[in-house]
Amino acid sequence: MNNTLREIFAKQGRLAQALEGLNDDADLFAAGLDSLAIVNVMLAVEDRFEVEIPDEHLNRATFSSISALAAVLRKLQAEQHSA
Repeated sequence: MNNTLREIFAKQGRLAQALEGLNDDADLFAAGLDSLAIVNVMLAVEDRFEVEIPDEHLNRATFSSISALAAVLRKLQAEQHSA
């Protein structure tokens, strides 16, 4: 999952700093992520992982790092499978 998220951020994140130099817990906002890029990342993530990110997760904390977004996605996928 983290590798897929890295690919999405590389294509959609418009980061000023290359992802190769960042670990999964690195602050993506410090690396140049902005609000417009978040929208593109969110749409790509929803399409790739076949989930809808609910409003309560549309915040800075969710998109702050690859690890943070992966944790939210795991939770959403678990909720989908248990429904």
